[in-house]
Amino acid sequence: QVHLVESGGGLVQAGGSLRLSCAASGSRFSIGLMGWYRQGPGEQRQLVATITSGGTAIYEDSVKGRFTISRDNAKNTVYLQMNSLKPEDTGVYYCKTRDGARTISWGQGTQVTVSS
Repeated sequence: QVHLVESGGGLVQAGGSLRLSCAASGSRFSIGLMGWYRQGPGEQRQLVATITSGGTAIYEDSVKGRFTISRDNAKNTVYLQMNSLKPEDTGVYYCKTRDGARTISWGQGTQVTVSS
C-alpha cells in the first residue's frame, strides 16, 4: 500500500506563490503517474496537473503558465509550484499516484486558500 504525505498548503494573498510537496512510500513497485487534483468548496475533485515518470506533464487550462509540476524519482516525490495564485485556486489539493501494479493512491489533502 502506497502512503502519501502532502505538505505546503496554506493561506496566501492573490498574486502570491505556494509550493506543494507529496512524498510516496511503501510501494513494492515503481511509481508511475503522479498528479495533483483540486476540490473547491461545493465542487467535484478535478485534475490540476499530472506528470509521468519520464517527465511529461499536462495541465488544466486555467493553471497553464502559472503552475509547474515536477518530480524527483529518486525520492518518489512530486511537487506543484503555484505562482500568480488567484482566489479561484482555493481548495483542497490532493496528490494521486499510480504504481507499477496500477494501484491508485490518494493523499489526505492539503488546504490552499487564496485571499483577494
